[in-house]
Amino acid sequence: MAGGLFAVDRDYFEEIGSYDEEMDIWGGENLELSFRIWQCGGILEIIPCSRVGHVFRKRHPYTFPDGIDHTFSKNSMRVAEVWMDEYKKFYYATRPDLKGKDFGDITKREELKTRLQCKPFKWFLENVYPELVIPDENVLAWGEVRNPDSALCLDTLGREEGDILGLFYCHGGGGNQAFSLTRRLELRHEEFCMDVARAGEQVRLLECHGLGGNQKWEHTQARALYHPASGQCLDRGSAESGGNIRIAVCDGRPSQLWHFSQYFKQDSKL
Repeated sequence: MAGGLFAVDRDYFEEIGSYDEEMDIWGGENLELSFRIWQCGGILEIIPCSRVGHVFRKRHPYTFPDGIDHTFSKNSMRVAEVWMDEYKKFYYATRPDLKGKDFGDITKREELKTRLQCKPFKWFLENVYPELVIPDENVLAWGEVRNPDSALCLDTLGREEGDILGLFYCHGGGGNQAFSLTRRLELRHEEFCMDVARAGEQVRLLECHGLGGNQKWEHTQARALYHPASGQCLDRGSAESGGNIRIAVCDGRPSQLWHFSQYFKQDSKL
């Protein structure tokens, strides 16, 4: 939910706790409101025929004394700590630099959560966003997918569905570099899967169809990512940061070795 694109009854807004007053300036309030509305008995509706005017300024009309990254990080940590329960571990897995950092006092928000008899985050995942792939419940590996030989990671580079998958220097910040190997043996980024049609071709991100085929990948004991449909392996080749990724004949070269940040299950292929 984009924070500037929704309308809410003022009385209801105040009843469910308005804004988290310990959040600073900007960032994270859209997620906090969304989680809180759903988990505390409300509902968010998309009204197709509505029209919203949202004027963006050329610059922020306010300043960030501690820096925009610090401010946004603190705010998003508060969201994770209050509303995500045990699932906050996945937030910190994408932002390991924030572990142990100060997020302020959340006592009042916890009391609000109790007073409103809010449901746990597991309920939100099962009832509001059931299509989300959840690490360690239905995936074998998760996080950045790193090629140790180059210190490059798989990265969407902000591209759209159907575009070629790229590489970028590993930054540990998740986002465009967050992938999962599912129990269906898909390599997913959010709702998109790594797909390749023919041997030697570049890899694209397409909508996951759950049928295997061009979207099936196996992580071998040698740490290759093997594509059974083509009989080839994911290969960095000579690509540099910002370049594209493809498959090639499997031969165990360093450019074909890939490590995930986190493995959730050990079996014959991991």
